[in-house]
Amino acid sequence: MSNETLQSLNTNTLIGHTSRRGTAWHYKAELQGNQPNHYPGPIPIEDVRTRLFSWTAVSRPVAVERPATLETMTHWDSQGYPVRWVVVPDRRAIVREADTAGPVFGVFSADYVPHQYTEWLLTNVTNILDDGLSISSAGLLKAGAVAWVEVSVPESVRTPEGVEFRPNLLATTTLDGSLATTYKRTVTDVVCDNTRHAALTERGAQIKVRHSRHEKLTVATAKEALQLVYTTADAFAAEVSRLCQISVPDRAWSLFLDELVPMKDGRTGQPLIGRRLTGAQKRRADLETLYRRDPRSAPWRGTAHAVVQAVNTYEHHVRGPADGATRLDRNMKRMVTGAYDDLDRATWRNLSKVLEQG
Repeated sequence: MSNETLQSLNTNTLIGHTSRRGTAWHYKAELQGNQPNHYPGPIPIEDVRTRLFSWTAVSRPVAVERPATLETMTHWDSQGYPVRWVVVPDRRAIVREADTAGPVFGVFSADYVPHQYTEWLLTNVTNILDDGLSISSAGLLKAGAVAWVEVSVPESVRTPEGVEFRPNLLATTTLDGSLATTYKRTVTDVVCDNTRHAALTERGAQIKVRHSRHEKLTVATAKEALQLVYTTADAFAAEVSRLCQISVPDRAWSLFLDELVPMKDGRTGQPLIGRRLTGAQKRRADLETLYRRDPRSAPWRGTAHAVVQAVNTYEHHVRGPADGATRLDRNMKRMVTGAYDDLDRATWRNLSKVLEQG
């Protein structure tokens, strides 16, 4: 079962600038209690501190259960034999400081240093804010093992092609070892509410700091992170313009669908049957609807931009959840891990292959 239930998303995330951008997809006022998690304007820094990051992660010794004598035992095991706890010298567990029954986020070597959310996601981000930027969202995932703070410009940018977007700086880190502390530029397409990469053919600009006692976020690095926000607008607008100028005839769109959702088994070459056939047909129908009729893609139909929008929108809003996770859970995790960047790049590679075939 997913940790990111609607209840969790409505209490462990904070969403800002809703007067201009609307509510989040998981908005449920009745689940928020006496403190709404949506803000008409920017999210106050102190609210992030008190509502999300009011606790400290600490490193605790790890012990293993070993056989013992009656003289050396510390307890009986489940089968009634005397055993004792023996500390593992070079391993430490990361937990909440005052939590007596909460989760163990991870077990690491003694060199691992937990990056405190208040310092790395709030203080560091506060230090690089200026008058044109404010906190637009923040949250916790996986019972606190993953966290982020997003900084963005309050007003959306509109390209000559009619695409609205806003440049962001996403600061994220984890306590389970799944991700280094990362400061990266992202783009939210206002029409589609997707996190879009600003350069499909390249890795996005980002700064990573490992969980090591030897690494720090320097003043120079912080200034570099700030620049990520301001360079994103021009980069994304240029990319939208480029993609809108790339023609995708109907035949190319059909070939792209064949590449993305093949109707034959990749190993045997035989046509799909049964549930696999039904699933492929539904996915193609959903993508056709998004590409040709949905306002998040259809206004740019016949261009590469519409193709990227259709696929991203499908993954973000239409495709069903898997592995016990809710769609909300999956989308939030993809946002902080950058999985949507990989999705957009894969879409562009497949489309390029089709276009090269003529």
